[in-house]
Amino acid sequence: MSIAIEKPLITRAAESDAGMLPVLRPSAMGRPDIADPGALGLGAFALTTFMLSLANSGIIPTAGAAVLGIALFYGGIAQVAAGLWEFTKGNTFGATAFTSYGAFWLAFWWLDTNPEVAKSAGAAGVGAFLLAWTIFTVFMTVAAVKTSGLLLSVFVVLSLTFIALTIGKFTGITGITQLGGWLGLLTAALAWYGAFAVVINSTWKRVVLPVWPSK
Repeated sequence: MSIAIEKPLITRAAESDAGMLPVLRPSAMGRPDIADPGALGLGAFALTTFMLSLANSGIIPTAGAAVLGIALFYGGIAQVAAGLWEFTKGNTFGATAFTSYGAFWLAFWWLDTNPEVAKSAGAAGVGAFLLAWTIFTVFMTVAAVKTSGLLLSVFVVLSLTFIALTIGKFTGITGITQLGGWLGLLTAALAWYGAFAVVINSTWKRVVLPVWPSK
């Protein structure tokens, strides 16, 4: 997830005989630079996680139903698109994270809109689903050590969120699931800060909100 100040696509570093025409600056791959997709990916992840966590924490139980449309279009499709753009930028971490969690939200939407499948899987099956995502999130957390302090904090809290939700699903203890909901709210807040940092730093062309990049 590239959280950095984006350089402008069009520069006036060269002049043409026609008179100061803007010149596209090609990237190292021979293509013009593209905007940082990190804001879209983090924003989609944050908003969808926030909605579901409102339900899991017990603050607004009905938010679990309202999140389905967001899970499909924003957390799912938009986040997968952000991941594909990260592939174009050559960002392996961002591409893997956004595409994977976009797929997670698409899978979540599919399970919740096909209740017969969730019923057939039972608590143990859904618990295994959450466990698999916990494992993935933990190893992405290890990789996040070399990204930025902000992303590392997002993945640490997200790992704790998945651990709590997994245990809650396997044991049926409501309090643990609610703890996962509160951790999810914290995850969403951190991811939203990241999205805001990408947008504001790119737009203002300087570091306004720090993300504490890895040295």
